[in-house]
Amino acid sequence: MNSPGGPASAFSLSAGRRARELADSVGGPVVDVLVVGLGATGAGAALDAAARGLDVVAVDAHDLAFGTSRFSSKLIHGGLRYLASGRLDVAHESAVERGVLMERTAPHLVGAQPFVLPLTPLVSRGRAALARAGFRAGDTLRLAARTARATLPPPRRLSAVETRHLAPALRRDGLRGGLLSWDGRLTDDARLVTALARTAAGRGARILTRVRALELTSTGARVRDELTGEEGGIRARAVINASGVWAGGLVDGVRIRPSRGTHLVLRPESLGPLTAGLHIPIPGESNRFVLVLPQDDGRVYVGLTDEPVDGDIPDVPRAPETDIGFLLDVLCSVLHAPVRRADVVGAFAGLRPLLDTAAHSGTTPRTADLSRRHAVLTSSEGVVTVVGGKLTTYRRMAEDAVDTAVRVRGLPAGPSPTASLPLVGAAPPHVLAELPAPRRLVWRYGTEAPAVHALGARDARLGEPVLPGYPVTGAELLWSLRHEGALDEEDVLDRRTRIGLVPADRATALDAVREIVDGALSQGG
Repeated sequence: MNSPGGPASAFSLSAGRRARELADSVGGPVVDVLVVGLGATGAGAALDAAARGLDVVAVDAHDLAFGTSRFSSKLIHGGLRYLASGRLDVAHESAVERGVLMERTAPHLVGAQPFVLPLTPLVSRGRAALARAGFRAGDTLRLAARTARATLPPPRRLSAVETRHLAPALRRDGLRGGLLSWDGRLTDDARLVTALARTAAGRGARILTRVRALELTSTGARVRDELTGEEGGIRARAVINASGVWAGGLVDGVRIRPSRGTHLVLRPESLGPLTAGLHIPIPGESNRFVLVLPQDDGRVYVGLTDEPVDGDIPDVPRAPETDIGFLLDVLCSVLHAPVRRADVVGAFAGLRPLLDTAAHSGTTPRTADLSRRHAVLTSSEGVVTVVGGKLTTYRRMAEDAVDTAVRVRGLPAGPSPTASLPLVGAAPPHVLAELPAPRRLVWRYGTEAPAVHALGARDARLGEPVLPGYPVTGAELLWSLRHEGALDEEDVLDRRTRIGLVPADRATALDAVREIVDGALSQGG
């Protein structure tokens, strides 16, 4: 798994490259595929089409991973929930795609995450037995997906002492032990999208952020450069609408029923040392949990909700107090010392683009009950729209969308190669382990980590954290501007790093970030 890197790499995205490729695309020759939306699915579709040798332009009104793809739980699920609900096809697909990411395409970004389900008095012995059977079934899914045991260890029962060792914040009274299971976890969901977009760019795709699609047809789009206000057209033989919850605004007949997933952000001291994440059963629900997710940067996420969203869809959804209160209530049900509202230093909410089935069935199911299986729809004009799904299966969604575009529009392309195509920075674990760079950088940048580290070694100011007590350095900010397509401080704070998830941290770091951004852009990015 060798992936080029360095300042002259074709995998680098920058303000200068954006300007050149935008000029070539608007009013330029007809391209094979235009992709609208640069979340995980859209960036995946751009990579899939480019990897098949097609000429690709991909646009987004905002930034890479601006929408749903940066607001996930950062988990790469094996499909256990879908197995429990009888959706064997969706469960198997999830398990397969998890293995692809962990073992072939992104082992630098996706690793094994242990979870403990504490057996408190709120978990009956019957429910515990059911959960244990479910985890064993999940291990069978791993086997069916051909994911190695070394990649994902087996589930097992824990004693009360072992459970408390992994999560000391748990309440002692009545704790019978715990159930240990494993799943995949991303270092950062937005970094996965960045890697997808850069790998697509390395294959020749033109990745254009801040370019809004105003109108789609089967032969292209009218677009506006959001930096200058200039409008023009991009002509294409095939158009793929991968704009997520906004898909219905671009193509008639696409009905989306968004579901809001909210997460809390806590400081590490709120829960003490956590060696594993937690599955906390939601009272009255047979197959839903609140997740406690320790992060490599020291923060802890707690999520998530599944609530329908009506009305206009905001660019950035807000986490309502009702969601925050619900998550705190479930979390505190298993803790020795409560986590209070004042301990919540940040919150974020993402909108899942679920396909609205009510219009066809005549019923209105809960969003929690709607299928996460994706759908590829072709309009009467020939625009291909991909909706539904989840982060774990982005690659399969992208493949299916490009397959449809190739078939419907008669494009000269073979099958998708992306199941074995490493993303930029990817390498086998033994190669990653030997890289001369801090481990934190390796799990964010893979084989490019030494180059990022070298920026800080050459300039001591860049080697220092930009925020006291938080590990992100100035070198990482500069790298994001030179190679990862960041155009301003918001891109850097909110997507290339996750400083912005805590408003207080964002405010503290803003001046230092702005100085680096202004300096880099004044030198041409």
